[in-house]
Amino acid sequence: MTDYIAWFSDISRDDVARVGGKNASLGELVSNLFEAGVRVPGGFAVTAAAYKKFLEANGLDEKLARELARYEKDSGALADVGRAVRALILEGEMPEVLADAIRGAYEKLAEGGPAPSVAARSSATAEDLPEASFAGQLETYLNVQGAAALMEACRKCFSSLYTDRAISYRRNHGFGQMDVAVSVGVQRMVRSDEGSSGVMFSIDTESGFPNIVLINGAWGLGETVVQGMVDPDEYEVFKPLLNNATLSPILHKKCGAKEQKMVYATGGDRPVALKQTSPEERNAYVLTESEILTLSRWALKIEDHYGQAMDMEWAKDGETGELFIVQARPETVQTRKAAGALKTYHLKGSGTRLLEGSAIGDAIASGKVCRIESADHIANFKDGSVLVTKTTDPDWAPIMKKAAAIVTDHGGRTSHAAIVSRELGLPAIVGAGNATEILRDGQDVTVSCAEGETGYVYDGLLDFDSRALDLTAAPKTHTQIMLNMANPSTAYRWWRLPSDGVGLARIEFIISDIIKIHPLALARFDSLEDKRARQEIEKLTRAYDDKEEYFIDLLSRGVARIAAAHYPNPVIVRLSDFKTNEYASLIGGKAFEPEEDNPMIGWRGASRYYHDNYRDGFALECRAMRRARETLGLSNIKLMIPFCRTLEEADRVIEEMAGNGLKRGEHGLEIYVMAEIPSNIILAEAFADRFDGFSIGSNDLTQLTLGIDRDSAMLQPLFDERNAAVTTLISELIKKAGAKGAPVGICGQAPSDYPEFTAFLVEEGVTSISVNPDSFLKVKETVAAAEKPR
Repeated sequence: MTDYIAWFSDISRDDVARVGGKNASLGELVSNLFEAGVRVPGGFAVTAAAYKKFLEANGLDEKLARELARYEKDSGALADVGRAVRALILEGEMPEVLADAIRGAYEKLAEGGPAPSVAARSSATAEDLPEASFAGQLETYLNVQGAAALMEACRKCFSSLYTDRAISYRRNHGFGQMDVAVSVGVQRMVRSDEGSSGVMFSIDTESGFPNIVLINGAWGLGETVVQGMVDPDEYEVFKPLLNNATLSPILHKKCGAKEQKMVYATGGDRPVALKQTSPEERNAYVLTESEILTLSRWALKIEDHYGQAMDMEWAKDGETGELFIVQARPETVQTRKAAGALKTYHLKGSGTRLLEGSAIGDAIASGKVCRIESADHIANFKDGSVLVTKTTDPDWAPIMKKAAAIVTDHGGRTSHAAIVSRELGLPAIVGAGNATEILRDGQDVTVSCAEGETGYVYDGLLDFDSRALDLTAAPKTHTQIMLNMANPSTAYRWWRLPSDGVGLARIEFIISDIIKIHPLALARFDSLEDKRARQEIEKLTRAYDDKEEYFIDLLSRGVARIAAAHYPNPVIVRLSDFKTNEYASLIGGKAFEPEEDNPMIGWRGASRYYHDNYRDGFALECRAMRRARETLGLSNIKLMIPFCRTLEEADRVIEEMAGNGLKRGEHGLEIYVMAEIPSNIILAEAFADRFDGFSIGSNDLTQLTLGIDRDSAMLQPLFDERNAAVTTLISELIKKAGAKGAPVGICGQAPSDYPEFTAFLVEEGVTSISVNPDSFLKVKETVAAAEKPR
């Protein structure tokens, strides 16, 4: 090591002032995690002292200071000042002592072999700080080969300290322009141009949920993912189960479009080039499940070593198949959010959905569209508008903070637009596909990221409200307060709520909105005659050799995401309770469903599970639940049977489940039953012998006790869960079940609507009350008041 060169193996995170944040972190990884199995390509840092030597040798300090003073007096001179400062640096000569040091280190890196291809990465001495990430502010140069090319790349890295975006960023964050220096990390290139690469976080980037690793990846060099040039693959892995080698806790897999990749150029002045991917590459995942788990375990080791959530970049060598971590830095957005605060947004109106993409953040904003084609035209942006463009890179930073919201055609949750939007607290939709074609300049739109992982752009200025929830004020209660959940994409959003688990996880949303296909149309695909349905099914299942696997995979991972958000608290998953008309609306469903005059009390719930006309479909549900519990490892999942009319039916369903590998008591499996039919309560002691607990479905129980169609507008005034007939049955159930040691919960809407009904449940001794997340605090306060001694 000299004043000008520092090898990664000799650097630690205490060396930020000498080699910048990025290089200090690389050195920390090489020095401390190599023995733990984390692989990092070797290399060295051209130090901040080398940068200062370059300025001194070329007499640039005073010249730079003079130019930068112009910007401090007149922010409108940014472009002129940036251009002048960069030109001064690029025109400078590399002093011989510095050139010799760089050349010598590069030759040593070659280890006597041919000149290696390297990446030259700028690393600022005020980088990756909690209060300022400097993400994407400086430049990286890939596939640099030869000492002369490396020298030129170093000079370009020096000049990138003064890109317009970096100058503006330092001013906005209170850093003196001449107080920050730059180092250059020189790192062996991983041949990911022939493999794949991407970004990895040890935290959910949208909700701050700390128990997952999020991985984005695409074919070729990683710049396409970082800059949001492609729609990448996305994987989520559950951290608490990663160290169990018998499990594969991959909660989510999404195959991105990946329409292009960055590779080494074969000619011309540029060392890299963009190339269209093949149809096979677009339809294939860039990582195997084993590789996903390996990267995730590395993320866990890196996070443990640093003691905080991390933002990492990875690469897979296409020649050797080896995986590497090429960068690691602290995550600087979610880790700074207040743990006791949660702000919720809610659309009050409805409108025409114009397009959709991946939601960044969970806010809502509205304004006029300002469509910008390229960074050359950012001066045309109108403050407070909705920025619409194909993709962003760091050159867009000066205007992004002035936007109400951001919408891009391309990119994933780890793209530049996504990262900066989170840092600024702006709602953004990335990967929208054709936003720049659909949205008109000046058009009024509403951007909603409050509806799960999918964000929507609505036509017009829709009304919405926001509410801050102070979670530190939530009282403690003896009665368990649980949540009702259905959409896996919103599960992480509520992880901060101090709930006791999930009292009702409905799988109908996963089947109707994610799977979309009738289970029998998959199990009996060969007999399906509907040509249009067959075409749709072929398209949706194209990534699966086995059509049944499509259903099992999506359902198991969807349920597992909900269970992971509340692990190790119990999550009670209700098996399918579609009515026949709802099943018929699924793709291919009409061929397998009868027409019923009153589906509400027809062939639904338990009666389907053992019937020859649906048994094959129920088997897919069982296989999915078994995978979620035993392969993915979410053993906190409990199962619940809906609309079980008789004891004989209960026996047949339990037998059917056991035949599909879900045996009550085995692997800790508990099976609950919905108490929504008077027979469930009249025969409660006998039902308690067959099931581990009850959950009151107050809507159906009211309907069947009072003989009221709950969908009838004319009879709506009579529909009331507080009716004495209904409350008498509930009271009877709690007493009978309690005598048998069986817990009784309730998962209907009534506790959210009627505080006096909640107080009644508490007085009767209900075990748990399950409510929608936005009602959680209100109901918990009501329960706490009801539990106080009088």
